Amino acid sequence: MAVDAHFHVLAVDDSLIDRKLIERLLKSSSFEVTAVDSGSKALELLGLQEDLHDHQDFEVNLIITDYCMPGMTGYDLLRKIKESKNLKDIPVVIMSSENIPSRINRCLEEGAEEFLLKPVQLSDVDKLKPHLMRSKSKDDDYFEAHCKRMSDDECVSPNKSRMRMADELEST
Repeated sequence: MAVDAHFHVLAVDDSLIDRKLIERLLKSSSFEVTAVDSGSKALELLGLQEDLHDHQDFEVNLIITDYCMPGMTGYDLLRKIKESKNLKDIPVVIMSSENIPSRINRCLEEGAEEFLLKPVQLSDVDKLKPHLMRSKSKDDDYFEAHCKRMSDDECVSPNKSRMRMADELEST
């Protein structure tokens, strides 16, 4: 299943090496990636910090976060996202280098879509795609259905195909 760059993933990890690894893996699978080093920076980008003055709209299709981080753990970040009225439907994936079943279960019970063991590999990135597909808007669903009716070369550029769809909608 090909994934277009319009899928935006927010990667959160305090380790520069792990952050660069996950960013490289996601980008190699054609995801757009924004990487930050803490849960609080993720909350700022998502507009969940009360003291934020310069909030810009930040649209994300999936959040992948490390479990063990100083200040705010990935579990804490997961809870804040799932408690948010506007962000609760964004899929969250937790990753950790520690395979602790009680931690894994707690994250999954709190709403995490997946729990990945580090180091994250390309096969793990493939596990994210179904969650991204469910997070798409109705426009994207229409685009995907429309592409199934078109030849492959017509679907290479989502923007061109979207323009054709817009023309079709206007003519009906």
